[in-house]
Amino acid sequence: MAENNNKNKQRPNLGNFGTGGKPPKFNPYWIYGIVIVLFLAIQYFSFGGGPVTTTWNEVKNEMLAKRDIERIVVINREEAQIYLKEGSYDDYADKLNTGFGAPSKFGPHFVYTIGSVETFEDNLQQAQANFSESDKVPIEYSTVHNYFSEILSWVLPFLIIIAIWWWIFRRMSKGAGGGGGGGNIFNVGKSQAKVFDKDSRVSTSFKDVAGLAEAKQEVEEVVSFLKSPAKYTKLGGKIPKGALLVGPPGTGKTLLAKAVAGEANVPFFSMSGSDFVEMFVGVGASRVRDLFKQAKEKAPCIVFIDEIDAIGRARGRNPNMGSNDERENTLNQLLTEMDGFDTNSGVIILAATNRADMLDRALMRAGRFDRQIHVELPDLNERREIFQVHLRPIKLASEVDGNFLAKQTPGFSGADIANVCNEAALIAARKEKEEVGRQDFLDAVDRIIGGLEKKNKIISKDEKKRIAYHEAGHATISWLLEHAHPLVKVTIVPRGKALGAAWYLPEERSLTTKEQLLDEMCSALGGRAAEEIIFKTISSGAQNDLEKITKQAYAMISIFGMSPKVGNVSFYDSTGQNDYGFTKPYSEKTAELIDSEAKELIDSQYNRALQVLKENGEGHKKLAERLLDKEVIFGEDLEEIFGKRPWIREELTAEKQTVIDPKPAEEANPATSA
Repeated sequence: MAENNNKNKQRPNLGNFGTGGKPPKFNPYWIYGIVIVLFLAIQYFSFGGGPVTTTWNEVKNEMLAKRDIERIVVINREEAQIYLKEGSYDDYADKLNTGFGAPSKFGPHFVYTIGSVETFEDNLQQAQANFSESDKVPIEYSTVHNYFSEILSWVLPFLIIIAIWWWIFRRMSKGAGGGGGGGNIFNVGKSQAKVFDKDSRVSTSFKDVAGLAEAKQEVEEVVSFLKSPAKYTKLGGKIPKGALLVGPPGTGKTLLAKAVAGEANVPFFSMSGSDFVEMFVGVGASRVRDLFKQAKEKAPCIVFIDEIDAIGRARGRNPNMGSNDERENTLNQLLTEMDGFDTNSGVIILAATNRADMLDRALMRAGRFDRQIHVELPDLNERREIFQVHLRPIKLASEVDGNFLAKQTPGFSGADIANVCNEAALIAARKEKEEVGRQDFLDAVDRIIGGLEKKNKIISKDEKKRIAYHEAGHATISWLLEHAHPLVKVTIVPRGKALGAAWYLPEERSLTTKEQLLDEMCSALGGRAAEEIIFKTISSGAQNDLEKITKQAYAMISIFGMSPKVGNVSFYDSTGQNDYGFTKPYSEKTAELIDSEAKELIDSQYNRALQVLKENGEGHKKLAERLLDKEVIFGEDLEEIFGKRPWIREELTAEKQTVIDPKPAEEANPATSA
């Protein structure tokens, strides 16, 4: 106890400032608050006291009747101020002595609103009708100006407008300008790039980027040159001024740029293309100038612009032709800064986009973006590496293998794989598991591809039977045709917007032959053909199938040149530089020929689907009945009914037949499946 008391005695008295013993920091807004309070006090409080409000009846029946009023002053033709005689002040002391706010003895003592002057004069004349001339109260008229209120009424609207304008500028310029402080209205044209240097570094490195071996090699050269430029310049080489990362969404373009920021020991400026776009004219170009000004000051450095298509879209495509397009002004300034008369030595530009076909040609030429680094969807080996990265923080069961998971997700991007891992962990937690198992990952893939299962969705028996035969038609033809994607799972449980779905294993290939396209088209038409054979009617369930095969047929004829009558021609502009697409690149006669060829192609595959189902009607019926019974069937069921496929690939052995197609909506019509 004694020790505790001594400690209490030695402890300093912190007062009201808390444990730190420091007073609160001064805030300039306190001054504004004090000034406002003083103005309100001056306006609404009179420190010398003011008159007491009364009524005409009280004035008439008491003050006038007792001859206590010395004079009446009408102010601004609105109110009457009553001045009492010196000897009568004490008679009204109970009404006037109100403490600090009591009126002075010199008056005015009472006040009331008169209404109109004419009515006031008539009432006063009637009340003094029996008074002698010496007893009648004199009336004075006075005009008083409240300069404070008048000035405030003029100034207040302007103050409100200025305050709103200041707030808008503050919101717009928040965080603007690397050199100036954020919140200054003059910083609207400042660059909003985030700067990463030795004081604030990014933790991401190339070790965190799985796969993308070729892309990493390209950007590693950039980092290597910045670290040791003499290695390259002694041979006469020059570092590329810019590199453009191109690829589908979710493939790791931004992650690769973050890794560059983490690996390079030079300043790294990061911003989005939309950061240049603003509602004010000239702001975008001003921010480009400020960005490169800051970059020159910290050279050598790297500037990364994400989603550059926001400002780099090809010029001349603006529908408002002849107008002063702010986006084009920003692009022109960017082109000048990247490779104009004033060259930027030591400033390297990295940019990312998934719409390279929309970019301006001047932006893509050598000298600005010397290299285009294509970041494509990962293959099997790259998916395995990506899984290893995202599986690190997850508590896995011993049965989970990265190689197995990579085979479940053909066509998945890096972002999709990250989502699979996270969804699997959530599913395992929902089931109160201690570890994330293989089935959790399979359920996660199903959830991401097809959506959430809706087992409680009300479906009639007739509809369920039609759905079963429809999906069985897809499964039968895909199993019996050599080049169709082999089916591994069929379900008639509603999932997302789909009433039924089939999962396939699409072959990872770079080229597709005409036979492969035709077999896939025939398989997609198997659902509609099955409905016609079994029910003698067709439904709207094949809408997604028809949409897919129609696009595929027109692509085969007008893009891939697979029609003998149309010939080896392609009307597709892969560069995306066709500025004005008001007309088709072929005549009306050719259009009719393309239409007739597409219809003939689709009809031939539909008749082929009818023939395959009629020849294997018994197996089709068994498969549909089993699907109605179990609701979900796998490749083993098809192998039991139709036998083993003679052209089955090695990776589709029984152990690995749980592989799932990442695009069932295209292959199996889950979006509108009957």
